Amino acid sequence: MRSLEESVVTAMDGTDKKLFPFLPYIFQDIWEIGADPNVIISLIRKELDNFPNPKVLDLGCGKGAVSIKIAQQLNCMCHGLDAVPQFIDEANKKAREYKVNHLCKFEVADIREAVNTLPAYDIIILGAIGTVFGDYNSTLTVLSKHLNKNGLIIMDDSYIEDNSKFVHPLIQKLETIHQQIEASGMRLVDEVIFDKMDIKDSDDHIFSSLEKRCLELIRKYPHNKQIFENYIEKQREENYILENKVVSSTLVIKLLNPD
Repeated sequence: MRSLEESVVTAMDGTDKKLFPFLPYIFQDIWEIGADPNVIISLIRKELDNFPNPKVLDLGCGKGAVSIKIAQQLNCMCHGLDAVPQFIDEANKKAREYKVNHLCKFEVADIREAVNTLPAYDIIILGAIGTVFGDYNSTLTVLSKHLNKNGLIIMDDSYIEDNSKFVHPLIQKLETIHQQIEASGMRLVDEVIFDKMDIKDSDDHIFSSLEKRCLELIRKYPHNKQIFENYIEKQREENYILENKVVSSTLVIKLLNPD
């Protein structure tokens, strides 16, 4: 199993675990890291009849943007976990700012270990952090044990279209994802596919901020110049892939036989 630092850096599209302690500085200007809160909220609204007072688990919650906006708009309890202490500090600050701190609980944790001690939830969110427990089959098998009847797992992720010749070490083809979802005893019930221009607009905004902060770190820590330059280049590569080579979407997954 990857170290915690490796897992987090990989989820943030990095390759060097030495980047881990610098992530709070690099992302200091970005609150909404990863998933789009509004898309997730719209998907949850479709299912509210199944659980009028949903309990939400937000794994890899970052600075809490998804949970805080869910709590604000749907008035439900949200539990967020993330491995970066500074992100959790910011999440708690934002929860107070948005006046939902009574609905949101944020904790520092390695989600791969913490999930074993958690209760069941109505909604489990993995917002653009990848399949942290292995592939889709492994990840969904682990999470399904903590999902209430009729509950949802919402995953913000990317996939390669079946007719594409593009290959990526961390991105699978759609057919493979479908097979692994079914193998886990679950089913795909809904999906929102993101517009390429919207992705580019978001990427450009985030990249300009990350590049600025990485260049500041190069001036401050010139002996680590290669780490930050590599991260800038990796971000460029990943943005190109997201904008041109893959489909980015939010998937809604349910238990195949909830009874």
